[in-house]
Amino acid sequence: MELNFKEILTATMVLFAVIDIIGSIPIIIDLRQKVGHIQSEKASIVAMLIMILFLFVGVQILNLIGIDVYSFAVAGSFVMFFLALEMILGVQLYKEDSPDTASVVPLAFPLIAGAGTMTTILSLKAEFQTINIIIAIIVNSIFVYAVLKSSTKIEKFIGKGGIGVVRKIFGVIVMAIAVKLFTSNIQGLFN
Repeated sequence: MELNFKEILTATMVLFAVIDIIGSIPIIIDLRQKVGHIQSEKASIVAMLIMILFLFVGVQILNLIGIDVYSFAVAGSFVMFFLALEMILGVQLYKEDSPDTASVVPLAFPLIAGAGTMTTILSLKAEFQTINIIIAIIVNSIFVYAVLKSSTKIEKFIGKGGIGVVRKIFGVIVMAIAVKLFTSNIQGLFN
């Protein structure tokens, strides 16, 4: 186990792109309007723990229930695809029994530590040292916390119209990531 700055930086950037907390700001704002309060600390810590736990036992859990990484990734791509549809079309597909606060569901899981993030963690594990991935997860969790905490300020800065535009743009990006996740893993299912 050795610290490698290049690995930490690469893993941090890859996770940052997949978690896409900046692109999730419209969803976060929308959630806050529905539930009134977002538990930033709880959501960030739970998401970080889910990611670190999955780093160590992800493959074993999937194997235990008879699911390969490809199936997991393809399923994750569908979830991301439907989230993207919500963002682009302004429809609500994800319905929950009116939560009092937003923290664990849907923030920590599946928004931050979703199937895309889990799949990415598994592929990073194949290439990088575990300690470097853990540091990357911690760095991303701190950034997620900062964004969750300042979502009100970000909303005021961007404005209602700006958020609508950002939401649609990032919706297309999330959809593109979903399609990429699907296409790069669907071949593995048939091999």
